[in-house]
Amino acid sequence: MEKDKTAAGGKTPSDTSLNTQWKAVCGLLRAEIGEAAYQSWLKPMTVHEIVDGELRIFVPTRFMRDWIIAHYLDRLCELWADENAEVKSVNVYIQSERETETAPSRKKTSSGDAGSSRNGGSNNFRIDISAPLDHRYTFEQFVVGKPNEFAYAAARRIAEASKVVFNPLFLYGGVGLGKTHLMQAIAWHIRERTPERTVIYLSAEKFMYRFIRALREKNTVDFKEQFRSVDVLMIDDVQFISGKESTQEEFFHTFNSLVDQDRQIVLSADKSPSDLEGMEERLISRLNYGLVADIHATTYELRLGILYSKAEKMSVEIPQKILEFLAHKITANVRELEGGLNRVVAHAQLVGRDITLETTQDVLHDLLRANDRRVTIEEIQKRVSAHFNIRVSDMHSARRARSVARPRQVAMYLAKQLTARSLPEIGRKFGGRDHTTVMHAVKKVDELREQDSSFAEDVELLRRMLEG
Repeated sequence: MEKDKTAAGGKTPSDTSLNTQWKAVCGLLRAEIGEAAYQSWLKPMTVHEIVDGELRIFVPTRFMRDWIIAHYLDRLCELWADENAEVKSVNVYIQSERETETAPSRKKTSSGDAGSSRNGGSNNFRIDISAPLDHRYTFEQFVVGKPNEFAYAAARRIAEASKVVFNPLFLYGGVGLGKTHLMQAIAWHIRERTPERTVIYLSAEKFMYRFIRALREKNTVDFKEQFRSVDVLMIDDVQFISGKESTQEEFFHTFNSLVDQDRQIVLSADKSPSDLEGMEERLISRLNYGLVADIHATTYELRLGILYSKAEKMSVEIPQKILEFLAHKITANVRELEGGLNRVVAHAQLVGRDITLETTQDVLHDLLRANDRRVTIEEIQKRVSAHFNIRVSDMHSARRARSVARPRQVAMYLAKQLTARSLPEIGRKFGGRDHTTVMHAVKKVDELREQDSSFAEDVELLRRMLEG
C-alpha cells in the first residue's frame, strides 16, 4: 500500500490514511495476541497524529500505558515502521496529557506507547473491568417512597457532585429493596454526565476473585494500579468479604488509597457496617466514616407505586384491584414484586385471557405461598441453632467440625426449601459462602434423609416448626 509521508514542519497525514494504517497494524497484532487481549488493550487505543516522525497515540489511564509499554510496545513499533517508513518513534500519552500537551516517557522505534480517545477508549477500558450495567437501573426508573428516600437522596447527591462530599457512601438493606438499582443509577449518571471519569462497578465477590487471580499469577502490582487509579469505585454486596482476611487487607489499602486521592467510594451490603460479622474492626471503622444510608422494608404504598410505575412502562391495562392484591401479598422484596407482575402479564398475553384475581392467584401460587410463610433465613438459622445446641454465630463461621457443619447444612437446606432466595443469596447469609457450597449442603441433607430416619425426622420437625 502507498505510504503517507509526514511533511516538513510537523504536518500530519490525513485522518483517513492514518486510520487505515492503524487498522492494518491492529489487524496484524490482533492475530498475534488473540481476541481477548486485543479487546482489553488494543481496542481502546486511539492514534492522534504523526509529528516529525513521532507517532502519538493515547490511552485513558497510566496503568494501561505502563502495561502496553511492557507487553506490546516493541512489536507496535516494528509493525508501524513496516506500515509507514516515516514513523521513527511511537510515544504513549495518557488521555489527560492530550489537553496539557505534556509529553510522556518515550522510546525510539523498538520502544513506544499506544493510546485511546476520551470517549471511546475510557469506555472500553471501563467495561473490561466493570460488571455490565442494567439499562433499567437508572434514577428515572427508581420509585421513591418513605423507606428509601434518604438512600435515594444520598445516591443522587453523589452522582451529581463535582467533588467528593462524603466518603464512602454505604447503602444497606435487605435483598431486593433497591441497593443495586441505586448503585447502578449512580454509575449511569456519572458516565453520561462526565464520561471522562473512570467508574468501576462490580460485586465484592468479583473483586475477591480478581485479587486471588492476581496473587496466583503474581500480578498484584497491576491489580493495585487498576483499582487505585479510578475516579469512582463501587462495590456491591461487600459483606461477601467477611471472614476473607487477605481480601479485606487488600480492600482496606485500596480504600485508603482512594480516599487519600479524594476519589469517590460507594458500597452496599445487607447489614450496617457495625453489624457485619467477620469484618476487621479497622475496616468497620472506615466504612462508618462516611455516610451510612439504610433502605427499609417496603410499605404498602411504595409497593403499589412501584406496580403502577411498572405497569405504565409496560403499556398494559391492569385492573387496580390486581395491583392492590399484589402490593398486599408480595411483601418480601421489590424484585419478587416486579417478577410477579411480569408473570401475570406474560400469562395473559400468551393465553389471550383477561387479567383477573383468579388467574393471578393461579399463576403466582408458588410466590404467594412463599410470601404467606414469611420465613426468613435468620429465623431458620436461630431455630436450627437452638435445636442442635450451637451458637447462631457458628452459622456464619469458618468452623468445619461436624457438630457445627451438619446443622449449618440443615439450615442451608431449609433455606432453599422454605424461602424464595437464590443459592448465591443463601450462601451470602452463611458467612459469604459460594453457591456451590449451598448446592452441596442440599444434596448432602437429601442423602442423609434417605439413609437415616432419625435425621429425617429432625429435619421434618424443624420444617413444621418454621412453617407453623
